[in-house]
Amino acid sequence: MAKITVLGCGFGTALAVMLNNNNHTVTCWSKYEDEIQSILKDREHKKLLPGVKIPESIGFTTDPACVSGADMIIAAIPSLYMREAVTAVSPYVTPHTVILNVAKGFEESTRRRLSEVISELLPNNAVAVMAGPCHAEEVGRGVPTSVVVASDFEGKAEYVQDVMMNSDFRVYISDDTVGCETAPALKNVIALCCGIAEGMGLGDNTLAALMTRGLTEITRLGVAMGAKWETFTGLAGIGDLIVTCTSMHSRNHRAGLLIGKGEKVESAIQQVGTVEGYNCCKIAKALADEKNVQMPITQQLYNVCFCGVQPPQAVKNLMTRPGKHEREPFWK
Repeated sequence: MAKITVLGCGFGTALAVMLNNNNHTVTCWSKYEDEIQSILKDREHKKLLPGVKIPESIGFTTDPACVSGADMIIAAIPSLYMREAVTAVSPYVTPHTVILNVAKGFEESTRRRLSEVISELLPNNAVAVMAGPCHAEEVGRGVPTSVVVASDFEGKAEYVQDVMMNSDFRVYISDDTVGCETAPALKNVIALCCGIAEGMGLGDNTLAALMTRGLTEITRLGVAMGAKWETFTGLAGIGDLIVTCTSMHSRNHRAGLLIGKGEKVESAIQQVGTVEGYNCCKIAKALADEKNVQMPITQQLYNVCFCGVQPPQAVKNLMTRPGKHEREPFWK
């Protein structure tokens, strides 16, 4: 059995419960003392995972030295705080430890994938990434879930697969680390758009079009960044896109609903909390401009979030674009 440390107590706690059921030794780390004390008192994360009971055998601490000697560290930290968290524990990480990134996003200041940030800070460690439709609320309750794990380090994706897989949590492996990170990061942008459309009272046709054409444009950017287009047809791409665009578990979807109903963007983000699609929208637009990739849906979300364009005008802008062929060159 493995010794595992989880950084972050949101999605991280759900994964900890699942891994504890696999008979691994699991410790969760957070920098927030009040969060740790609340979990230890209630044996439940009432704010993020209400109703999910946390076994006594799972440890919780604010001590960054808890990562020492771990076989695997799971980084479940929002993209805005990933560098800070990994920097905090880096003096105590041992070279044999595999680092698994399960967060979805890019680092805003550098526009780098999170696994690249982790590798910069921990150059002696193998890094893997996990993606797919896996809401914390359902993973914690043991709802059947399938994900995909990729790594550029030989045998490490298979190692993570062996550690994590059980009868409720199925793990596939992939050789496309870039695709398995860019797809789940960029889908948050489309999920925010779908929430806005639903909040406006638009119909199923609109939501289906946003998801389908959204998948097309995030595939464009992913391929331009070095990903394989096929990855976007799998769990990391269409799988994660569907669950995030349609579920009230998704903070991106919930924030979009508020914006679509007329709430100011800043107020909606403040009410919901961490909304990765909001920050990722700026990064995706910058990357698209840099790589000369067309991302019209992302552009219109950027206009709504940062340029004062109202959602109805953004929809009109999308619908009145010049006609074009549906099939992408890389799909021929």
